[in-house]
Amino acid sequence: MSGAHHMELPLDQILRGECVEMMSMLPSASIDCVFADPPYNLQLRGELRRPDESLVDGVDDDWDKFTDLQEYDRFTRAWLGEARRLLRKDGTLWVIGSYHNIFRIGAILQDLGFWILNDIIWRKSNPMPNFRGRRFTNAHETLIWAARSPDSRYRFNYQAMKALNDDVQMRSDWYLPLCTGNERLRNEHGLKLHPTQKPESLLHRVLVASTGVDDVVLDPFAGTGTTTAVARRLRRRFIGIERHPDYAEAAIGRARRERPIAIDSVATTPARRDAPRVPFGSFVERGVLPAGTTVFDRARRVSATVSPDGTLVSGSQRGSIHKLGATLTNAPSCNGWTFWHFERDGAVVPLDVLRSENTTTG
Repeated sequence: MSGAHHMELPLDQILRGECVEMMSMLPSASIDCVFADPPYNLQLRGELRRPDESLVDGVDDDWDKFTDLQEYDRFTRAWLGEARRLLRKDGTLWVIGSYHNIFRIGAILQDLGFWILNDIIWRKSNPMPNFRGRRFTNAHETLIWAARSPDSRYRFNYQAMKALNDDVQMRSDWYLPLCTGNERLRNEHGLKLHPTQKPESLLHRVLVASTGVDDVVLDPFAGTGTTTAVARRLRRRFIGIERHPDYAEAAIGRARRERPIAIDSVATTPARRDAPRVPFGSFVERGVLPAGTTVFDRARRVSATVSPDGTLVSGSQRGSIHKLGATLTNAPSCNGWTFWHFERDGAVVPLDVLRSENTTTG
């Protein structure tokens, strides 16, 4: 969205400070989308544990301390109230939480006038085990997606979500892995820098679903900057707020390292067809084959660019890996998995290697 407000906003910055205080300094109706991962409210039950039942590292740093439920609710009302003031009339809010806090947050945001569009279950493909054996393994978190009000003409990039899911409607249960491996930020001692760092694939899906290029995304609990890094990659403008100096520093560095992709991410209608075992879009959102990658047929007669929603773009043509392959070769059909290739470590390999290497992901 274009904006007169852009002039007054600290765009593409991570602001150091308390979220409500920093939000209060921003102009009303200036934000297109808020993504919030607020404190879990763990301390109230004497539990120094995260939702995955593992012990919270460094619980003495005040990142998640509230003395009672009333205090937590007051804090929730304050930041959600600011979020609603900051959102444009057609803006949306995403908030993620666990059983500790998401139901209180949901009730409060409804009280404030937000209009719930979906609750999304993020089902973790690799959850932490339950070591004590006294409860079910907690294998999911809940996201609430809400419009600013019932009459908001909110943005939903339906076709992009359908494309990411290989031309089948995207459902409200998302099966994505936790943040692990190279993506997980660590301190100088090799320990996890942040206890609840979210995976980039989750934010990729959120932002491709509900924002457009140049939209302003606010994350009031920026942590180590997953939202802001993915926003920059997808050519969204961002504002992050973070009180913890180490996290803020990590977020700033991460955003600075991120290179915006060089293509438009607004999808047109892809072709309908049967979904294979693994949607091609899942490799794109997890960064296995990042948006912006060039793919080509084995003889390099035709080439295309991978889009953030999992479609391919070649000149003015856009479609699924199968549809575009068929269009460019004037064939009635095409198996995109074997037709399209990409370069890796100097070798030319078909897209199909992604499926064979990632058979356990869903």
